[in-house]
Amino acid sequence: MASPPSPYPLILSLLLLISTAAVTAITIPISPSSAPASTDLHQILAHLASASVSRALRLKSTHLHPQDSSPVFATSLVKTPLFPRSYGGYSISLSFGTPPQSTSFVMDTGSSLVWFPCTSRYLCSRCNFPNVDPAAIPSFIPRNSSTAMLLGCKNPKCQWIYGPNVESKCSGCDAPGSSPNCTQTCPPYMIQYGLGSTAGLLLTETLDFPEKKVPDFLVGCSILSARQPEGIAGFGRGLDSLPSQVGAKKFSYCLVSHSFDDAPVSSDLVLDLDSGSGKKTAEVSYTPFRKNPVTSNSALQTYYYVNLRQIVVEGKHVKVPSEYLEPGSDGNGGTIVDSGTTFTYMERPVFEAVVKEIGKRMANFTVATEIQDLTGLRPCYNVSGQDTVSVPELSFKFKGGAEMKLPVTNYFVLAGDGAICFTIVSDNVVGAGLRGGPAIILGNYQQRDYYIEYDLEKERFGFKRQVCA
Repeated sequence: MASPPSPYPLILSLLLLISTAAVTAITIPISPSSAPASTDLHQILAHLASASVSRALRLKSTHLHPQDSSPVFATSLVKTPLFPRSYGGYSISLSFGTPPQSTSFVMDTGSSLVWFPCTSRYLCSRCNFPNVDPAAIPSFIPRNSSTAMLLGCKNPKCQWIYGPNVESKCSGCDAPGSSPNCTQTCPPYMIQYGLGSTAGLLLTETLDFPEKKVPDFLVGCSILSARQPEGIAGFGRGLDSLPSQVGAKKFSYCLVSHSFDDAPVSSDLVLDLDSGSGKKTAEVSYTPFRKNPVTSNSALQTYYYVNLRQIVVEGKHVKVPSEYLEPGSDGNGGTIVDSGTTFTYMERPVFEAVVKEIGKRMANFTVATEIQDLTGLRPCYNVSGQDTVSVPELSFKFKGGAEMKLPVTNYFVLAGDGAICFTIVSDNVVGAGLRGGPAIILGNYQQRDYYIEYDLEKERFGFKRQVCA
């Protein structure tokens, strides 16, 4: 992807614009997220397959990783609606500022920084998504908020983004004769997300939940983006993530199924702020989070690693080399859970082993090669003329005995023209192979209609089948 134009002229404009200017749980509605402007199912699936692999390759490589005091709330649960979007993600609405300004964010457990489109000069290139006018994407206006503050270079939160050596980027504060109260701002950020990117300045602002506020919340004010139809709410392990900044002990969601559209259906994202809430949720299977590998790639520290032990197809354990299931000292291998990836990604040797077992049990059906070419998914099978189709069961077994038995609609999709396609992808579906970083990324398509829980206090991942709508 070509590098976007320099954000610095717009950042200077932002500086001019700004210079003139006790709860224990939170519940937020979640919506499913959008494909490029096309109603053709093959093109939508091809976009989602390509986007899933591109994001996987980005997660597997180094990118900028924003690295506490917790606010005091009067109640223990905060809920907000979570909506499905046609571009393959799920979004929430959050309000920032005084008075509050509301905007939508993709809920992303694979990154930590929270950022919104910002200022009246916000520019988004290649943002032609359904129901999105690139020239009219809602933006946060800092000068309309009395609590918006540029983040200073000496502010400890600047280190969340740039690490303890940020002092080297604050040279203006150390110059002879400089004021001890140096007003130099924290350096601009630029982050890439698979096919998209964003750049801007860091602010502290008030996050406004119904009946509760989180002051001095670190948020990115993005002035320039590519392929980003809305902001991103990072739910990763970094200090700058939303769960970390509000002091959540756990968070959970249930992703509604969708038809790659923007239908107004939603479920709830729940933030639990009660430190005494570590008891197990009824009927939920748990597996411990795995310790993140420590390498020169600091991005790996933001992910939620789980101990996937076996992949099972129709009762048979797929033979997967251990180096793909367990991360090595170099950070290669292992499994992460990522709400920002649509279709689950597997490195090629893992994917081929799974597909081989599925193929043995689908031998009575013809491979739909034309549909594979159109969608970027494989294998696809021609099932036209069939009243019912029996496909092999697929399940993931985790450390501790937790088993995720996927419903067939979570790993096969009706792809049109009498074909069904497997909705797990690999880097041999689009693009060249890449070895490095997590080998398996559990995407949101496979998480649909599950109650999913991230217990941050007890360091465990939980799930159970549940109708989410």
